[in-house]
Amino acid sequence: MLKLYNTLNRKLENFKPLSDGIVKIYTCGPTVYNFQHIGNFAAQIYWDLLVRTLRADGYAVRRVLNLTDVGHLVSDGDEGEDKLEKGAAREGKSVWEVAEFYIEDFLKNYRSLELSEPEVIARATDYVEADMRAVDAMSANGFTYETEDGIYYDTSKFSDYADFARLNLSGLQAGARVGFSNEKRNASDFAVWKFIKPGEKHAMRWDYLGRPGYPGWHLECSTIIHETLSEPIDIHTGGIDHIPVHHTNEIAQTYAISGRELAKYWLHCNFITIDGEKISKSLGNVYLLSDLKERGFSAMDYKMWVLSGHYQGERNFTFEGLEAAKNRRNNWRARVAECYQQSKKSSEASHLGHAQGRSPELTVLDGSTPADFSTTFGQILAAVNENLNSAEAFAIIDNSELSIEDWKKVDELFGLRLIADTPDVSDEVYDLIREREAVRVAKDFARSDEIRDELTRRGILVRDTADGPVWQYVK
Repeated sequence: MLKLYNTLNRKLENFKPLSDGIVKIYTCGPTVYNFQHIGNFAAQIYWDLLVRTLRADGYAVRRVLNLTDVGHLVSDGDEGEDKLEKGAAREGKSVWEVAEFYIEDFLKNYRSLELSEPEVIARATDYVEADMRAVDAMSANGFTYETEDGIYYDTSKFSDYADFARLNLSGLQAGARVGFSNEKRNASDFAVWKFIKPGEKHAMRWDYLGRPGYPGWHLECSTIIHETLSEPIDIHTGGIDHIPVHHTNEIAQTYAISGRELAKYWLHCNFITIDGEKISKSLGNVYLLSDLKERGFSAMDYKMWVLSGHYQGERNFTFEGLEAAKNRRNNWRARVAECYQQSKKSSEASHLGHAQGRSPELTVLDGSTPADFSTTFGQILAAVNENLNSAEAFAIIDNSELSIEDWKKVDELFGLRLIADTPDVSDEVYDLIREREAVRVAKDFARSDEIRDELTRRGILVRDTADGPVWQYVK
């Protein structure tokens, strides 16, 4: 049974879906005003593992991923410049062009990581009319008030507001958390709709209550969930930085809109640091997937590194660690290649057995009883079912014999392109390997070297072992 750490109750819980039909998942996606760095993509890798684990367990999944292309202010609260406006000023483009460019870049990198495609990718700007209806509902239910600069949620009207993040509301001072406004009734109140003041630069604007404005950042997630999944949902995912403000506000908004619980399970991943430091432009340690590629690492190498740890632990990224992950993945690919070769030898031995009148079932490569692989993947999946413990699953893979069918299942579970990047070689290559072995026995080392060089040009490395030659891909 799948166990997940539920932030809502601060404990590990057995996962029980709300209904037998489908598991509904919502993932907080990026604000598309700049490139997404490797820390941002770590979260997407963790939640991809969640989806793949649920599907391996036999569940059907419907997941929604949002893209914030309006309303996210630089303070993450109610004050400051809109991040899309900031990106537009930086690049001399319109906010729409900026959003389009960075959405395309995000999705390109997302797909390079072999991440499961969400059933719905929701842009915030496609749900603004629904945002207005949501504000209408909250207002009709008595949860909002109007100020000079917007419509605010009155957190005193929601008695459970502080529970999710274990907030001490009495200790908050106005402006200490989400931006100061003299008209705010409580320090924890937040804007669900912002008005644009005369002369204020804000290209993205919609008329509401007779004034131009735009939705508050927190509102889009409540609205998108309401429109695409319908609350309550099974699982809501995000980063630990979302707990005290963003997710707390989502819960409050949804209650004010529909009177319902937003999600049954809440999962939050920890941060990625780089060489022990927070990822920051000022420190010069912001790495993109393209930066890793320039250093000789693939998206799969990075994914391997991320999944070598646990989503709840703070991970410290180093290039030494990434090199180790790359080597580990290459080792697994070499083991996939060995499975092909064992199958080839077994097939040849089977044909030989038929020719000599023996039963093929009695022909075994090493003379022993074949290993029973039936439970190997079960052990791997069981480890991941313990709160997505991919690190433990990887240790089992390192120390277990896997069949090619096991490797295919591992690939389905982790999305590491082990099979796609390690196809079996052609019969021509097998013929060259056999010829090389024959001329080595005949001590024709010149021809042996020629064949070795030809195989290297084709990206094939041959190792000579006591059991005969074994090939693997150079990269």
